[in-house]
Amino acid sequence: MNIYYVVREMKQASFLPFAFRKSATVCRAREAVAAPLLCTALMLGALSLSVRAQGPTVSVAGVTRNFLNGKPVPETRIVAHNIEKDSEIAIISDPDGNFTFTNLESGSYEFAATKNGFQKLSAHIDVTSAGVPRLDLVLVAVRSDPPANPVATQPAEVSPTILKELEAMKQRIELLEAQLKNRDAQDLAKASAQPAGTVLIATATRDGSSMPPLPGNLRKPGDRDLLAGNLPIAVPAAPQPPAPPTPPAPVIPEPLQAPDPAPTVDNFTPFAFGDFSWLNGNPRSNPVLDTKFFTPEIRFDTHYMADFNQPKDHTIGGATESFRSGEFQIEQASVGGDFHWQNVRGRILFMQGLFATTTPRNDASAGVGQWDLRGAYKYVSEAWGGYHFNVNHGLNVDAGIFVSYIGLFSYYNFDNWTYQPSYVSSNTPWFFNGVRVQWFPTNKLKIEPWIINGWQSYAKFNSHPGLGGQILWMPKEWFKLVANQYGYGEDNLGLPHTERIHTDDSIEVRYYNNPAQTGVSKMAFSLTADAGCQYGGGLTCTGAPSKGKSSFVGWMLYDRIWFHKDLFGLTLGGGEMSNWGRYLTLLPPINGADAVSGSPYFTESPGQRAHMWDSTVTLQYMPKPYITWWAEAGYRHSDIPYFTGRGGITPPAGNTGSPSQYVCASGTSAGTSDLTTAEANCGGGQSSVWFPDLRRSETKFSLGVMVKF
Repeated sequence: MNIYYVVREMKQASFLPFAFRKSATVCRAREAVAAPLLCTALMLGALSLSVRAQGPTVSVAGVTRNFLNGKPVPETRIVAHNIEKDSEIAIISDPDGNFTFTNLESGSYEFAATKNGFQKLSAHIDVTSAGVPRLDLVLVAVRSDPPANPVATQPAEVSPTILKELEAMKQRIELLEAQLKNRDAQDLAKASAQPAGTVLIATATRDGSSMPPLPGNLRKPGDRDLLAGNLPIAVPAAPQPPAPPTPPAPVIPEPLQAPDPAPTVDNFTPFAFGDFSWLNGNPRSNPVLDTKFFTPEIRFDTHYMADFNQPKDHTIGGATESFRSGEFQIEQASVGGDFHWQNVRGRILFMQGLFATTTPRNDASAGVGQWDLRGAYKYVSEAWGGYHFNVNHGLNVDAGIFVSYIGLFSYYNFDNWTYQPSYVSSNTPWFFNGVRVQWFPTNKLKIEPWIINGWQSYAKFNSHPGLGGQILWMPKEWFKLVANQYGYGEDNLGLPHTERIHTDDSIEVRYYNNPAQTGVSKMAFSLTADAGCQYGGGLTCTGAPSKGKSSFVGWMLYDRIWFHKDLFGLTLGGGEMSNWGRYLTLLPPINGADAVSGSPYFTESPGQRAHMWDSTVTLQYMPKPYITWWAEAGYRHSDIPYFTGRGGITPPAGNTGSPSQYVCASGTSAGTSDLTTAEANCGGGQSSVWFPDLRRSETKFSLGVMVKF
C-alpha cells in the first residue's frame, strides 16, 4: 500500500471533514513515513466521524459508477453479506449501473462490488426498517503502482513534535466518539434516519481496501473525489419512493386553450418589439413553416351570403367583398409566399376565386392601349422583388405589384375585424403597380415613398405617374398611427389633364388588454378619415356641383371586443362617404359593366352626388391563429338607387356584351347609350327599354370560414 499516494489525494478532498484533512496533512509529512499504520487509523477514524448511523430500511438501491468519470459501470456483481447471520444475496447491476436489493432483513451488511478491470469495493451499512438509504458504489480501475521511491522506503525518524500532534489528534477523535455514543436515544434516532435525497458514496482505496461510505448530502457539485484529484464525481439524486397515482388532468378542448406564448422580444426588427396581431388589417398568425430561403403562405376564404333584397340573379353590386347572394362561394384561394436569400427578397401570391374577377374589373387603366393587362394580372394579387439594405433598422427597395395600405383594412379578409369594410376602405385602392422604398430609421417608425402607375391601376392612364407614400408609427404595442398620401397622378380614362390628390389617415388604440381573462380579454378601436379630390380638365375640388365638383370625404369607426382569452371577437362599426363626381364610387356590374365600359344606368359624371353610409356587426370565432369562423350582419344605405333589388341587374336574356349601351325589354342591346334613341330602337316608349332593379338600401347576413397558413 502506497500511503503517500492516498494521503496526497485525501488531503486535496475539500469535501472531507476538517479532522480527516488535518490528519492527512500530518501524515503527508515526510516524518510520518515511519508510522503508516497509525496515519491510516487516524484518517479512517476521522472519516468515520462524518458518517452518522444509517437509517433503517428494508431495501438498498444505488448505482455502480466509474471513479474517474462518474459514468455508470454496467453488469457489476454486488454481494450483500449479512454479517450477523452470515448470509449473502448477490445481484448484477443493469446496463445503466442501477441495482436494488429488496426485502433485506434488518442487520449489519457488507456490500461488495466486483467487476473485471476494477478494484474490489466493499461498504458497511446497517439496514433497518426505518428508512431506504441509497448506496452509490464508485469503482476504481486497476492500474499499476508508481515505482517505489528508494528514499521513501527507508524509515525516517519521527520528530517528537509530530508524535505529540498525532497523540493529541487521537485523543480528540476518542473524545468525539464518546460524545456521539452518549447522545440520548431520541437524538440518535433522528440522526440515524436518512433525510430525503441522502446518497451514500462508497469508494475504494488505492489497494482496493474498503472505506466507510460518505453521505452524499455532504458532497457539493464540483468537489474533488478521494482519488480523482481534480476530477468531479457525479452524484445522482436519491430515488424517491413511488408516488401514489394521480388522477389524469382534465382535458381542455383545443379551442378553449390559451394562445401560444408570445415570442422573445426583438428590439431590432421593425415592429417586432410587441404583439400587434390585434390590429385591424394585420394577420394574427405567424408562418407555420419557415426556411432560410422560402416562407410559404396559403389562404382560403369561403362564405355564404344572403341579401334580404333577394335579387333573382343572385348578384350583389357595389361592394368589394360581397358578390353573390344565396350561394356558397370561394372568395379567395391563394398560394405563394416570400423568398429571401442574402438580402435579396421577393414575394408572390397567386389569386383564384371571385377576387380574380372582381378586383381587375374595377381598374379602368386596362382600357389604355393594347395587350390584355387584366388577363396578365388577374391571377396575381402580389408579385414583387427587391433588396434589403442593412441601413438603420432596414431599408427595402421593391418593384412590382403590391397591396395598398390606403383604407386601413387589409386586402385579405382574414386579416380584418369585419368581412365587408365601409366605403372609405372599399372604394380606395387595393393594389399598386410600381416601386416602393421602405425605410425604418427606428424599430417603431416606417417611412415609405411610392412611384406607381396610378391609383389602383395596372397601367398609367395619361402622362404622369402617381406619387405617394406612407408614414407608419407604432411607438407602443397598444397604439398605431398611419398616414397615407397620394398625388400628382392623372387617373381618369379620357381626361388627360385631371390630377388626383388624396389623404388617408388612421389611428388604432387597444385600450384594454388581459389575454388570460375568460370574460372580456381585449378591447380596441380604429378610426379612419379620408379626403381627396380631382382638379383640372373641367373638374374642381370645391364649388357647386354644376361646376364639375369632384371630391371625396369619408370616415369609418370600429370598436372591437375580444372574449374568453381572445377566442371570440365582436366588432361593431361603420362609416359614410360623400363622393361628388362618383369617381371613387364602385360601379354596379349592370349587364357586365366595369370601370372601362361604364354604364348608362349608373353614370359617373362630374358633379353627380353619391352619399352613402353603412353599419355592421361581426362575430368571429378563432380557435386557432390560422382559422376564423365568422358571422356578419350589415346594413347599407344610399341617397341614390344603388343596391341590387329583387329584379336583379342582369338583362332578361343575360348580358348583351355591350354594357355601355341600353338594353331592350326583349333582352337585346339597344345599340346606344342615349335613352331617347334607345326607346326608339327598342320599339317606342320607356317601357320598351329594360332597367335594372336598383334600391337605396341593402341588408345582408353572411357566414364564412377563412384559413391562413
